[in-house]
Amino acid sequence: MEIKSKFLGEQQVDPDTIITFPNGIPGFENQHRFKLFHQEHSNIVYWLQSLDDEALTFSVTHPSHFNINYRFSLTDDEEKLLALDNSEDLLLLILLHKDEQTEDVDGPTVKGSIKSPLLINSAKRVGLQKFLGEVEQSITLMEKNSEINLSEA
Repeated sequence: MEIKSKFLGEQQVDPDTIITFPNGIPGFENQHRFKLFHQEHSNIVYWLQSLDDEALTFSVTHPSHFNINYRFSLTDDEEKLLALDNSEDLLLLILLHKDEQTEDVDGPTVKGSIKSPLLINSAKRVGLQKFLGEVEQSITLMEKNSEINLSEA
């Protein structure tokens, strides 16, 4: 099928690659069908394009690009929605946004919404946005042959 995107232009989409967010994404609850795109030469930033609104494209990335590792539990409703048979099928992504108020010499700063990652069952192509609320931060500083962990509650 062919879709139109204000950001990506016309794109061919295999219907088997469509990701469904049954509850939408907060703020965009009426948007349920998305496609994940990336540039062939880059695997840092991906685009999550709504198939129902050509003007709606989210920039997303893997949390490891921010050196973030998540540990959390799913609620019963989240488990039911994601229907994970294998934990390796879980894809975590974070939404990126420009912070126009915090600029450096190169322009606006790009920030990640780390307290509300997107969770996607890559096998069943279904996803949700998880709100973590209060999080405990753990920072790891590494030097060549040593490791120091600092935690902040």
